[in-house]
Amino acid sequence: MARIAYDNDDAAAFAATRHLGDEALTSWRAAIARHLAPRPGIRLLDLGSGTGTWIRAFTDWYEDIDVVAVEPSAAMRARSLHPHVLAGDAAHIPIDDDSVDAVWLSTVIHHVPDLPAAAWEIRRVLRPDAPVLIRSAFARRHERITLFRYFPEAVRVLDTFPAVADVAAAFAAAGFTVAGLESVPQLTAASLREAAAALRREAHTPLQLITDEEYAAGLARLRAAAETVPGHVVDALDLLAFR
Repeated sequence: MARIAYDNDDAAAFAATRHLGDEALTSWRAAIARHLAPRPGIRLLDLGSGTGTWIRAFTDWYEDIDVVAVEPSAAMRARSLHPHVLAGDAAHIPIDDDSVDAVWLSTVIHHVPDLPAAAWEIRRVLRPDAPVLIRSAFARRHERITLFRYFPEAVRVLDTFPAVADVAAAFAAAGFTVAGLESVPQLTAASLREAAAALRREAHTPLQLITDEEYAAGLARLRAAAETVPGHVVDALDLLAFR
């Protein structure tokens, strides 16, 4: 499923640095609520659940929610905040037909090698008229992500990710329609200095897939800017919704 292996080092870096704080989660809660109404007993599939940040968020936000977590990486599953994570991927979801009220994918879609197969598999497990919510950085939509300002070589990698149109076409073939696309701002770090200190290459697919020389040059740019650039680091990822 993944462009990178997500071994123990990758999973440890992800767990240490990629969990969002409460303020960042607030903006995502509002965006998600535009597509997923809170109601007791809702059953949500977190597909590619990683180390469990979003599982914890959804259980905080929604009363009596049942989150089904599916993650292909054994190292990620071992570090999950959720006690019961199923092994599986977007083409092989180990749950019954018509069994969930929503599907959530966060920074996962670029790891899916066969988008049409994934769309049909999601259609299989999803109840009628239920939403699919995809949080991602999509190809050619990097302008509001700080990382790419200092690592411009990584844009080359991002532009190999699916574009919004690619994902929309794959899901349309499985009977879905686009319900919304919005850029959601999030507080990534209190300062650029904090962001630079916390950065782990292993936690970011685009940084893993540039050369060592390109990474070193970008890291030097980031550290130099961290000495002078004031203010919070606010990034924006996209929320693409289907029904």
